[in-house]
Amino acid sequence: MNAKTGFALLVIAATIAFATALAHLSCIFLGPECYSAQMAPPIIVESAKANTLLAPVGTVIVSAIFGVLGCYALSGAKLLPRLPFLNIGIYAIATVCIIRGLLPLQYWLRFPDRVDSDVLIVGLVWLFVGLCYVLGFRAVATKR
Repeated sequence: MNAKTGFALLVIAATIAFATALAHLSCIFLGPECYSAQMAPPIIVESAKANTLLAPVGTVIVSAIFGVLGCYALSGAKLLPRLPFLNIGIYAIATVCIIRGLLPLQYWLRFPDRVDSDVLIVGLVWLFVGLCYVLGFRAVATKR
């Protein structure tokens, strides 16, 4: 794989990470139905209904994490300055995303009637994102 393809994969991963951060933040403004639609834990949905701080504060923290993931992808693509622990960070992010993607997939293969299609699709997206991180970074890193 060439560096140009690796660059594109990292930009795709960053775009998905930033879009996920924005989607999560939208729940603060759209309310409990948005949290439910995005499969938030019941305690978060209840917090949104009760207007307590758990839902919005948790959402900001989770969105910040996705923002950091996006920044690491852009740093790996050399669109941002090199972030601390870039090598281990990219591979750690890729590993978590790949595991996040494989868990619903393996569960669906064993118990197809127990896995909602939305959960499966989200899992496959994160599997793709994890592969974008690892393959993209390896392609770009060979040119360093």
